[in-house]
Amino acid sequence: MTATPAVLQSGSLARKTLSLCADDYGTSHAVCDAILELADQGRLSATSVLMGGAAWPERAADLAALSAVREGRVQVGLHFNLTEGAPMSPELAQATPRGYGLGTLIAQAHLHLLPTAALGAEWRAQWEAFVQAWGRPPDYVDGHQHVHHLPQVREVVLNGVQTCVAEGAMPPAVRATGRLKGHGHAFKRWVIQATGGATLQDQLQRLGLRHNTTLWGAYDFLTVNYGALMRSWLRDLPPQGALLFCHPGLSAQDRGDPIAPAREREWRYLRSDEFADDLQHAQVALGSAW
Repeated sequence: MTATPAVLQSGSLARKTLSLCADDYGTSHAVCDAILELADQGRLSATSVLMGGAAWPERAADLAALSAVREGRVQVGLHFNLTEGAPMSPELAQATPRGYGLGTLIAQAHLHLLPTAALGAEWRAQWEAFVQAWGRPPDYVDGHQHVHHLPQVREVVLNGVQTCVAEGAMPPAVRATGRLKGHGHAFKRWVIQATGGATLQDQLQRLGLRHNTTLWGAYDFLTVNYGALMRSWLRDLPPQGALLFCHPGLSAQDRGDPIAPAREREWRYLRSDEFADDLQHAQVALGSAW
């Protein structure tokens, strides 16, 4: 199913631009298959790569081969990860061989108990693995489960991004998590902002680094009618546009994924004519948030 390009990509019919980013590329073949299909159909603006994901080594070439990626219509970012699987660096693996649970990571970050040098080594390992596989730096940086905005972690991420400036390259954009918008799920949005999102947003502004002004897409992964959620988000988008994250996947192929049912609901809606009609009705086009 392919909707009218003038609606799905920036064009004269649209008054607002939405950057629709699919997180977790590389985490499994089921997730990669869904993201590749949506990107090929013009249903995404970006995808964030989980470098430690089991499927990434095999599926990097598939993503690079897409014309939408080669032509810059779909951006590719680094999904910095500290909570999914084992660390990539020996330094962080020594501190936490299986990675962090999210609750433990949040608590230790706010108590400033994380091993800063090991975090820096992990950032470098994931960044260098991305560049080696992709041939260039990421278009943007964000975090799996928003870990990139936590205390100690955000300093490592911001230092890494600013290193590009020192080396004479344009730094990647950074997903800001300080102004989460949308209907319902207020507690989850508040937690994301309060655990470091608001501070990160202020620092990005102060440093002059490219970032989104608002972030959409947070919900409980239990809501059955994803289309109704999306329509509420599209209706309320600010005039300057926004960034919205999603997690599509093919749950039938990925039984061990705890949010597999939500992934499949998102995938089915995003590939549908209903989504194309909803974009057109809201006068929204897919494009870049940066």
